[in-house]
Amino acid sequence: MQLADKHEGTTTKAFAGLRVLDFSTTIAGPHCTRMLADMGAEVIKIETDGGETMRTRPPLRQGCSTAFGQLNVGKKSLVLDLKSDDGKETVRRLAATADILVENFRPGVMQRLRLDYDSLRRVNPKLIYCSISGYGQTGPSAELPAYAPVIHAASGYDMAHLAYQPGRHRPDYCGIYHADVVTGTYGFGAIASALFQRTVTGLGQHIDVSMLETMLSLTLTELQSAQFTVKPPPRPMFGPTETGNGYVMITVASEKTFQGLMGVIGRPAWISDPRFSTYAARRENWADMMDGVEAWSRRLTTDACLAALGAAGVPASAYRTVSEAMADRQLAHRQAFSSVQDEGGSFQVLNLPFRMSGADTAPANRMAVLGQHTDALRDEIGLANDAPVSPGKTAATY
Repeated sequence: MQLADKHEGTTTKAFAGLRVLDFSTTIAGPHCTRMLADMGAEVIKIETDGGETMRTRPPLRQGCSTAFGQLNVGKKSLVLDLKSDDGKETVRRLAATADILVENFRPGVMQRLRLDYDSLRRVNPKLIYCSISGYGQTGPSAELPAYAPVIHAASGYDMAHLAYQPGRHRPDYCGIYHADVVTGTYGFGAIASALFQRTVTGLGQHIDVSMLETMLSLTLTELQSAQFTVKPPPRPMFGPTETGNGYVMITVASEKTFQGLMGVIGRPAWISDPRFSTYAARRENWADMMDGVEAWSRRLTTDACLAALGAAGVPASAYRTVSEAMADRQLAHRQAFSSVQDEGGSFQVLNLPFRMSGADTAPANRMAVLGQHTDALRDEIGLANDAPVSPGKTAATY
């Protein structure tokens, strides 16, 4: 039985009834607000009439970006010129009705627009205002421009990764933007915490999320090793193990898995061998141990290796492409993907990676057209819909 089956047919959304103003662009902020939308919040994405830059990112079909869709499905679309008095007044009136505001402009932009937390809490003391930035809202680096690759480098993450690549001296380019995704997730968690605190205090608050500190949170052991002398093992402890036709990842993280692995490779005597019998000893002699593992694995196909390791309870996986991972039967079982429609057709998006027995966490099935909800939202707050929405630049350029 799947978790969802315990409440079959439920349409409950945990954040139903909450209104979110989303000024965020690119990845970190939109990822945060996409999570809020999946949980049932009404998320109003605010853009200029040209739309944000992610709308131009491939894959594109008939001018529609699925990368943009992955991050923004389920949100309403409101077009405003934030430099105009009309645009600012629209935001102030909407803020009076909102529970949450998310922005990831460079620190100081929203203050110059007079749409910062101190300005908007005057119209809504319950507003939870989340600011996501590269280095935080204050301090000597606060106003530096920042994108994920810059933060990866600045945080030490890239050099820490390089330390696990023997023989390499040039840092790798990591095109998978961990800084954006994890920062957006931290923002989501902070917002959920502030919502709970508001039930006690009745007040909102300002949340300041730093991408730099987010990336440091990923360097758990490396952060400690930076403070104390730790001799690295002679071979990366969790690197690829060669098979007869590819590579597998084998993780030996406990005595039980070590003993299971020694049985699989036909080296039971190594369980009591002083070189390998304790974690500290194995770490010192890791290269010798893994040479023995590869002497076994190179004689077998990847599938045969995985079958033997799995039977012994040793955690292991083949190295897969994203396409291969998406075809995993486990993901199909968990209904991990949803189909979304936009003006370019349909595409798959990843659902939230958790399920709740009493709440629906599935995303919406259709993307809003740019500006689709502008008239309705302006009408709701009592502003004439014949007022022109002036062309403008994104707020980050002001």
